[in-house]
Amino acid sequence: MDFAFVSRFRYVHTITWAVLLSLFIVALAATLGRATVNLRGALTADDGSLAVMLLLPEEEISEVTLVKAGVDTQEFLVETNNGPKLIRLKRGETEWFVQDTVTLHE
Repeated sequence: MDFAFVSRFRYVHTITWAVLLSLFIVALAATLGRATVNLRGALTADDGSLAVMLLLPEEEISEVTLVKAGVDTQEFLVETNNGPKLIRLKRGETEWFVQDTVTLHE
C-alpha cells in the first residue's frame, strides 16, 4: 500500500478506531479478570452466603439468610426451587464446603 496517497482524515479515522478497539479489549479483559477473582474470593471469604450459591448451582437458590454463624461453621436458610432448605457450611483449610443439607417442610 502506498501511504503517500492516504488522506489525513482516513489516517486519523483508522487510528481512532484502532485505539478505541484496543481500549475496549483491555477493559473487557480487566472486567473478566476482576469477576474471576471475586468469584474465587467468594469461596474463601469469611461470609459464606455467596459460597452457598456457587456450591449448589443445581438448587436454583433465590434467597439466602444467615441463621447461625460460628468460627468455622455457618448455617443458612435458603429458598430453592423445591422449597426451603437448611444448608450447613464448614470451612476447610482454604475454602467453604457443604457439610449438610436439610429439606424443610412448610
